[in-house]
Amino acid sequence: MDKNLNILLIEDNLIEIMKMKRTISFLKLNHKLQEAKNGEEALEILKDKNRFPDIILLDLNMPKISGIEFLSIIKENEELSHIPVIILTTSDNQKDLIECFKIGVSGYILKPLKYDDYVSKIEKVLSYWSVNELKKY
Repeated sequence: MDKNLNILLIEDNLIEIMKMKRTISFLKLNHKLQEAKNGEEALEILKDKNRFPDIILLDLNMPKISGIEFLSIIKENEELSHIPVIILTTSDNQKDLIECFKIGVSGYILKPLKYDDYVSKIEKVLSYWSVNELKKY
């Protein structure tokens, strides 16, 4: 049985946040979506050890702390490193992709231009993580 996920979306673009909410609603998924507009806000959310997300969807291009910097912070933190982080970005820069995998990203998804393609990708990502045997620490 698929489980409902607690998702932390770290995204500074309001349109992208609305697009994710619309997609989850359109797919009739009961996942809980929590939003952070930047890495600093996300780190504040992650201080509550009783409410760790099941997955983090992370944009790369953000103010204050870049996505790569945030990913490094998460993966270097023993209490947070187990949380799967999936990059959701428009950047197809090969250097970014390689750097994220070196740090320990769980996935790297390019945001497509067409909404139908976006829905399809998000559906696949969330479907995979909802059947994956996530371990809570």
